[in-house]
Amino acid sequence: MRPWAVILVEDDAMRGYTSSSYGDAFADVYDDWYHGVSDVDATVRLIARLAGPRGRVLELGVGTGRLALPLSQADLRVTGIDSSTRMLEQLTANDPDRTVTVVHGDMVDDLPPGSFDVVLVAYNTLFNLDSHARQAECFAAVSTRITDGGSFVVEAFVPEPHTGSQVSVRSITTDRVVLSASQHRADEQSAEGQYIEITEGGGVRLRPWAIRWSTVEQLDAMAHEAGLTVAERWGDVDQRSFTTDSERHVTIYRRNSPRDQILGTVEP
Repeated sequence: MRPWAVILVEDDAMRGYTSSSYGDAFADVYDDWYHGVSDVDATVRLIARLAGPRGRVLELGVGTGRLALPLSQADLRVTGIDSSTRMLEQLTANDPDRTVTVVHGDMVDDLPPGSFDVVLVAYNTLFNLDSHARQAECFAAVSTRITDGGSFVVEAFVPEPHTGSQVSVRSITTDRVVLSASQHRADEQSAEGQYIEITEGGGVRLRPWAIRWSTVEQLDAMAHEAGLTVAERWGDVDQRSFTTDSERHVTIYRRNSPRDQILGTVEP
């Protein structure tokens, strides 16, 4: 067998993986590896427009504060929730002035009380919830936390379903190589993998991840069940048009006010 050959693995979901596994595994490298995965300035402008001056913002899966800290610096009142202690420890280190209110907990069952002008779940984080039911429960929980007319902003990739496994190289230096191994199951709408970090002096470090993806149409149906409607949809946070060729989407779901529902001015 050739080294690093691609193997199709027929197995159940990754055993031992929990809601905090991703954050605990990536906290020490997240700022280095993922600081540029999306346009932070454009995200801040979008959320500030939706929230209004001194608006209250809740970020689900806040991580190390990649977005939460710039949002707080834009004079927004920001709360972040995450199930990973290590991610929140890194956020605390990044935020010595404690500008972000931190909640340790699940982004479905442990949402903080109060009304928020905007709830944000950025860059595929919603897909960390491992079933359709849990994602639908997240929409329902968010719907009870946003103000009438408030927004739930969902940023995610547009799925291209396929089944199989692959191994690739993420990075190589003179004393370190990072490999990516993953397997995909289209029928289960799931993918999981490991980043395998091999260093000359430190041995092997594994960084697992797992997602359960949903289509745009499925997310819209979850929103509808939760009393939310599509207000805007873009191809990215820079607000490029969303088309059939878009690889990502940023969707703004809005909670209808009772007055709008009575008057019928908002689509059901």
